[in-house]
Amino acid sequence: MARWDRLSSRGRVDDRRGLGGGGIAIGGLGGVGLIIYLLVTLLGGGGGGLDQIFDQLSPAQAPSQGVQPEEFQGEDDYEVFVSTVLGSTDETWHAIFQAWGRTYEEPELVLFRGATQSACGGATSAVGPHYCPLDRKIYLDETFFDELTTRFGAQGGDVAEAYVIAHEVGHHVENLLGILPEVQQAQQAARSQAEANDLSVRLELMADCFAGVWAHSLRDAGVFEPGEIREAIDAAEAVGDDRIQERVQGQTNPETWTHGSAEQRVSWFTRGWEQGDPGACDTFADLR
Repeated sequence: MARWDRLSSRGRVDDRRGLGGGGIAIGGLGGVGLIIYLLVTLLGGGGGGLDQIFDQLSPAQAPSQGVQPEEFQGEDDYEVFVSTVLGSTDETWHAIFQAWGRTYEEPELVLFRGATQSACGGATSAVGPHYCPLDRKIYLDETFFDELTTRFGAQGGDVAEAYVIAHEVGHHVENLLGILPEVQQAQQAARSQAEANDLSVRLELMADCFAGVWAHSLRDAGVFEPGEIREAIDAAEAVGDDRIQERVQGQTNPETWTHGSAEQRVSWFTRGWEQGDPGACDTFADLR
């Protein structure tokens, strides 16, 4: 287990696990795809273009995280874990945004079981962890991590779970930078569904890279034991579109991918992990 007790910051977590359901029940891969599409496209226009956005991104290293030993015990231990991971992403992105001359607005994470409501509609376990740009919140059903191991074949572990949170924070960063609205406009102008899907893949791979940047910022804090980062890489690999399609359909169709192949997801996470530079996460570079 990683040394999360070496981190002192705490993120904003709304724990709704004891509140029951109330969301819209959506089942099957078709429903999930619809919700993912809505989460990406229900955005206003605006922004100065991806060229201008990435021209402003330069290497920025986050400071080492503070040390405040704490044992994750008792009934609230999982909330503490989630809050700790989220708080560490807050520190990372505060430092990076400050280096860019920007202000980072911290997201809130809603922790739930089964179903809950969000500004993007019903958040359910079928949808999986996701970011809603309309309320700038991350929605996480803790039971998803059972699915990650039993359904998707990942080895699991606390670092894998932290990667998932950091990936969703990556979408929040995309939103703050104006990348999500730019992509929404591009999707509306796409000549085919395959072209629109490709833009979605690029968003997901960028979020993977941003998650790697966060992990890089924790290196000096001694959070990860040797080899533990492999849990995150394994999780990224397990949720590749090709792996999921092979498991569900027995074949793959790249034109329908919305998140990227296992190889792509590992590659972009690793890029962020090794370089620690969000400016290296420009998955749209070859389109400009």
